[in-house]
Amino acid sequence: MKIIDVIDILEKTAPPTYQESYDNAGLLTGNTAWDCTGIICTLDATEEVINEARKKNCNLVVAHHPIIFGGLKKITGRNYVEKTVIAAIKNDIAIYAVHTNLDNVLHGVNNKIADKLGLINRRILAPKTGELMKLFTFVPVAHAERVRAALFEAGGGNIGNYSETSFNAEGTGTFKGNANANPYVGEKGERHEEKEIKIETVFPAYLQGNIVSALLKNHPYEEVAYDVVALANNYPQVGSGMVGQLPSPVPEEQFLQQLKLAFGLKVVRHTKLLNKPIAKVALCGGAGSFLINNAISSGSDIYITSDVKYHEFFDANGRIVIADIGHWESEQYTTDLLFDILQAKFPTFAVLKTEVTTNPVEYFI
Repeated sequence: MKIIDVIDILEKTAPPTYQESYDNAGLLTGNTAWDCTGIICTLDATEEVINEARKKNCNLVVAHHPIIFGGLKKITGRNYVEKTVIAAIKNDIAIYAVHTNLDNVLHGVNNKIADKLGLINRRILAPKTGELMKLFTFVPVAHAERVRAALFEAGGGNIGNYSETSFNAEGTGTFKGNANANPYVGEKGERHEEKEIKIETVFPAYLQGNIVSALLKNHPYEEVAYDVVALANNYPQVGSGMVGQLPSPVPEEQFLQQLKLAFGLKVVRHTKLLNKPIAKVALCGGAGSFLINNAISSGSDIYITSDVKYHEFFDANGRIVIADIGHWESEQYTTDLLFDILQAKFPTFAVLKTEVTTNPVEYFI
């Protein structure tokens, strides 16, 4: 198996186009053409993790956080980033990071956190816009099913819990081929009328190339008429954070105890409790203070995240409880998520979870 085979699975799960503009996900060291000897899954790719990979004969480290986030002007080993990169290059170990693109998909990091909290009726807290497109095309009646099936196979027609969705309307198409034409039906130089089906279907914008290719390959006409239109709709399956409900409301202090147990926490920084049960929960793994207002607007009773600054706690303003559980703590189960994704696809291959605890924060109690 090649390293590119592993990357293909990761990028189908969390398409790179969904990473934020400031991010640096993707292959950071190594070569996609290398044979893959084994995979280490981790939250952070540190020098210690690289050494672990070397000892376990794994030449691919799949991490959540990119070890290279900004530009590297020198690689002299003066800090942990440079030391990690040097160790990876010297030992021919590839590092692949799947970061905010894994945060932003419905089945990603935040869904794993929701699993640990037992939330139901989950949805993206802040869905993205501009990530959907619609295809309109016109197909002879006899070929409509073949074209529809090809579009669905290419990734079109998925809306929430439904697949193979489309709208179809029958009409009449007209065309006249010139002397250089080779019409599928009709004669050169004569206007032809053909009963056609107008097919409409939506698809994620990053699949446009696949969708158009499938259309052109399966449409019988020499010149295929089609329109691709960008949609301003929210995309419920892509975005930041998550919101869900507990199976039944619980008192605030009881919920905080459950939170500590589920994430192995020593401490929870939180705003003043509101003396009402916790029923609806908003969350965001990692630094999520940018979603505080979204959490409030969602009607959630508590917002769980990390890296909240002092003044940002004031934004709760008696409308919600903000609970900061720590960055590593909130995303620690991402290692399990990456392992589960890859183990499901490569059940007989060496996919391992790191034994290194990469949390740089200690608590004196």
